[in-house]
Amino acid sequence: MKKISLLVLLSVVAFNVVSAEISDDTQKRIAENRQLVKELFAALKGELGKALEAGGPAAAIPVCKSRVPEIGKIFEEKYPGWTIGRTSLKTRNPVNAPDEWERPVLQGFEARKAAGEDPKAMEHSAFLEKDGVRVFRYMKAIPTQEVCILCHGKQLIPDVVAKLEELYPEDQARGFEVGDIRGAFSFMQPAPARN
Repeated sequence: MKKISLLVLLSVVAFNVVSAEISDDTQKRIAENRQLVKELFAALKGELGKALEAGGPAAAIPVCKSRVPEIGKIFEEKYPGWTIGRTSLKTRNPVNAPDEWERPVLQGFEARKAAGEDPKAMEHSAFLEKDGVRVFRYMKAIPTQEVCILCHGKQLIPDVVAKLEELYPEDQARGFEVGDIRGAFSFMQPAPARN
């Protein structure tokens, strides 16, 4: 009987140690992803700010189309093995359409906002298998800011509409108001297999 009790006790202790390691690993990964959000947001905001100053909203649209993917590639070089992107339920570029994991997360963000949660604090993460490989996925909501409505709002000026129709014929990313969830940063990184 003592042997069984000792085995049960050791099993519980071992389980708690593994759980703590998983929790520590998850927290570390969340912290890394939060830092990446800050860095990426600052880079994108800086690029957008320069374009807006140089030529206004219509001139910023081509910069967003060309520079945003380039900035994403720079960050993927800085974070080897990571997939770094943005997605939305209402995409401007169909290449950024949500995948089967991202879509329900975005819908969950919308439900949380409808329940009164501040989008600035919304994030979601999970370990999962993708193509037979264990990965860590992270999403952080992007709240619509005042500057966003210049090109994503309900009332767009004619030259912005013309440039959007020229560069993004499948654009769905209009009609937003300040505080709406514009979309989310979406990151995926390799995660070591569990022992």
